[in-house]
Amino acid sequence: MSLAVATSLADHMRAIVGADNVLSSASDLVVYECDGFTIEKNKPDVVVFPKTTQDIVSIVKACRDLSVPFVPRGAGTSLAGGCLPIGGGVMIALARMKRILAVNYRDRYAIVEPGVINLWLTNHIKPNGFHFAPDPSSQGACTIGGNVATNSGGPHTLKYGVTVNHVLGVEIVLPDGRVVQTGGPIEDNPGYDLTGVIVGSEGTFGVVSKAWVRVTRNPEAYRTLLGVFENVDDATNTISDIIGAGIIPGALEMLDRLILGAIEAAFHFGFPLDAGAVLIMEVDGLEAGLDQDAERITELAKKNKAREVRRANTDAERALLWKSRKQAFGAVGRLAPSYCTQDGVVPRTKLPEVLRSIQTIGTKYDLRIANVFHAGDGNIHPILLFDERDPEQVKRVLAASHEILDECIRLGGSVTGEHGIGVEKIDFMPKLFSPEDLTMMMRLRSAFNPDNACSPQKMLPTAGACIEQSKAGRRAAL
Repeated sequence: MSLAVATSLADHMRAIVGADNVLSSASDLVVYECDGFTIEKNKPDVVVFPKTTQDIVSIVKACRDLSVPFVPRGAGTSLAGGCLPIGGGVMIALARMKRILAVNYRDRYAIVEPGVINLWLTNHIKPNGFHFAPDPSSQGACTIGGNVATNSGGPHTLKYGVTVNHVLGVEIVLPDGRVVQTGGPIEDNPGYDLTGVIVGSEGTFGVVSKAWVRVTRNPEAYRTLLGVFENVDDATNTISDIIGAGIIPGALEMLDRLILGAIEAAFHFGFPLDAGAVLIMEVDGLEAGLDQDAERITELAKKNKAREVRRANTDAERALLWKSRKQAFGAVGRLAPSYCTQDGVVPRTKLPEVLRSIQTIGTKYDLRIANVFHAGDGNIHPILLFDERDPEQVKRVLAASHEILDECIRLGGSVTGEHGIGVEKIDFMPKLFSPEDLTMMMRLRSAFNPDNACSPQKMLPTAGACIEQSKAGRRAAL
């Protein structure tokens, strides 16, 4: 887009929301050139901050009239390029729509704007004995609108389910400017589940401007255990045994030796740095029966050669343990200047095999790979460490990432559990779905977004059944 056209576009946006809610200078726009997937970058021409649904309507209509693409953005914590502004255009940043509009404790739901930080909602309702169950590791920064876009998970979704299980309805601004509400506070609305279709659509259907979300009563009690293992295989075998015994923990998280060193340096929890892996194992619910579950889990861990099983004896110990886990990705900065986090899924019983493959792939490409992930779901998050200033390292990271995800598919899994497809994984969609499946998905997207003006070139291959390789895929193949 030429400078003159970009200036005119910025002027249009200022007329809608005011000068204080528009960014257009090069130094401001560089902040929005990528999300948590830093390998791909592109600056929008304008960033605009709506404060109301009507602001979004006016912005979208202006983009339609000017034939300009637009993309919604929450906090930018996406790890798959979900809010990358391909082709420039307008970025609709929803961070200033951050009100909790209502909470109904009797019917157990809240109404929130898309820019509400995930943890804000939990903190707001905690004094009344409730929380918002989806808890991504980035919950202190990510927005509920972003959670809706990617159908985010988190450690406790093993028991409580992912975001779609906690969204009752949404208000969405379609690419033609119409405002539509799907679902609402009433359970089990008749007709097609349009809310379920929108959750996880990665912003390709429109801009969510409001959400009705389920609030969950806090468990009466917790038992939080830390199992210490000599190797990854013993830890992953414990996971399968716990689920096989009929115990459904609130969370089952695994951390390997490499990530443990970074976390311990950051938080000083007391992790054993010589362990091959540790498991965070938590059961929750009614006080009665929790001790028996914790004892059974301890027995299963020791059967699988756990060196020791520790228990968080106070709320403070439990809070520090979960802080260490949820801020693990921030601690990775102690290991390398850059990192790329993958998001594959395999059947739980295949975890030992896929982790051995990850180790082999790391050796092949001369890369250090740390592992911290939602083991109970089989949702792996290998963290590839590198320096993005070195083009050769970037090439190796992309090639290794593709091999890891190919291995997940081979083992009967998928290439994403919660991060979404974004721009990073478009090349894998034809490996997971037939041309007929992809064509039906594109028809569904076209029903909401016929001109592909909203979040273009995301999630699905671009040219019908003819697959155009993504930029990341081309770079990996060089």
